[in-house]
Amino acid sequence: MKRLVQLCAFASFIGSPFVTIAQNPIVQAVYTADPAPLVYKDTVFLYTGHDEDKSTWFTMKDWRAYSTVDMVNWTDRGSPLSLETFKWANKDAWAGQCTFRNGKFYWHVPVNQANGKGMAIGVAVSTSPTGPFKDVLGKPLVHSGNGDIDPTVFIDDNGQAYLYWGNPYLKYVKLNADMISYSGEVITVPLNKEGFSVRYKDADKRPSAYEEGPWLHKRKGLYYLLYAAGGVPEHLAYSTSKTATGPWNYRDTIMTVIKKGGAFTNHPGLIDYKGKSYFFYHNGALKGGGGFNRSVAVEEFTFNPDGSIPRIEHTVTGVKAIQTLNPYQITQAETIAWQDGIETAFDPSIGVYVTDISAGDYLKVRNVNLRKGPKSIELRTSAALEGTSIEIRTDSLTGQTIGTVILKPATNKEKWITQVFKTEKVITGIHDLFFVFKGSNGNLFNFDWWKFN
Repeated sequence: MKRLVQLCAFASFIGSPFVTIAQNPIVQAVYTADPAPLVYKDTVFLYTGHDEDKSTWFTMKDWRAYSTVDMVNWTDRGSPLSLETFKWANKDAWAGQCTFRNGKFYWHVPVNQANGKGMAIGVAVSTSPTGPFKDVLGKPLVHSGNGDIDPTVFIDDNGQAYLYWGNPYLKYVKLNADMISYSGEVITVPLNKEGFSVRYKDADKRPSAYEEGPWLHKRKGLYYLLYAAGGVPEHLAYSTSKTATGPWNYRDTIMTVIKKGGAFTNHPGLIDYKGKSYFFYHNGALKGGGGFNRSVAVEEFTFNPDGSIPRIEHTVTGVKAIQTLNPYQITQAETIAWQDGIETAFDPSIGVYVTDISAGDYLKVRNVNLRKGPKSIELRTSAALEGTSIEIRTDSLTGQTIGTVILKPATNKEKWITQVFKTEKVITGIHDLFFVFKGSNGNLFNFDWWKFN
């Protein structure tokens, strides 16, 4: 997906100062959709759908995972779950959510059944947030017969877990403690004016503005139900209740329809992390993006004093870093704030790595604390072509050069080698780092990790 990074509305700015401020969408190597963030220990894990390139429908075959500890540099964790995990499914790896309970991670997802009975919700389980995940049931967890998409899971303070989902309906069940079964009947939520406002323009004449993509959140005893609303194009809205099962009271719009660089769908996600609140959504802002090629973005916000959610604007600049990156320990090359041209791949022996690197491509890492200044850089690469080099610059593509790394040509393209190079200039302080790749035509090399000494 070469050159995917360019924002469709700002393509002419790539290579200019615009590069130094761009942060949304937060992933540029592939199209991502339907964000589902999870705070686990000191890390945010983000689970997304994956729109295939040049899709003309919601063509999705796997799910992706990412992680961050600073909210600006995201580490690509690969694809720990796909349609192949569910032997009873044949297509439509759509919006899901991963939650943690009792030492395990439960990823509830909707898929289209191979038996022709339509969408159903399955669950895959892992002992690690990055998988591998396994289908422990070998069959759907829930199949209500219509609209079984967009599952979201919420675990209340008393331990009761709820699974909500649906379009055009909104339904829920009470999950058992094992997270792979439920008790009682499937409940259909009344989509009335009081709970979900009204729909002003809709050929289907649905009873309310609710569309799809529910997300539950609890704060100070109040339950928040966020969702995509209004029909196509969708905006994001929310309702509140004193219980996890309603009755719901409509509150307001959270994010209006994104007119420039948007997609006709949207999907909310909300977390509190290190004393701040973050709102996730998707748009169509990357080059080639749109309704079927979407990309996840994030904004920081503050709840109003009365507990209401303010109107959140979508931005290109995104959020600020909440801590610095330590360059004196191994940093995976796939830990990226922004990039142009590269892709990632997976190898069972080393994990995810950066590949498909061409001359002129680059990756940026934000908020790096150089402290007293690095004297050398160590990195691990493979398959380097003759004449390949990396310029390491501060704060922009043309900023001060810390060093220029001349990679040793590969005699064995399958072999990973570690090399150490002296820096040319000692630079201190906190900076964004740009790794700018130079060389001849072709795939210059593969990049596993780097570290300063």
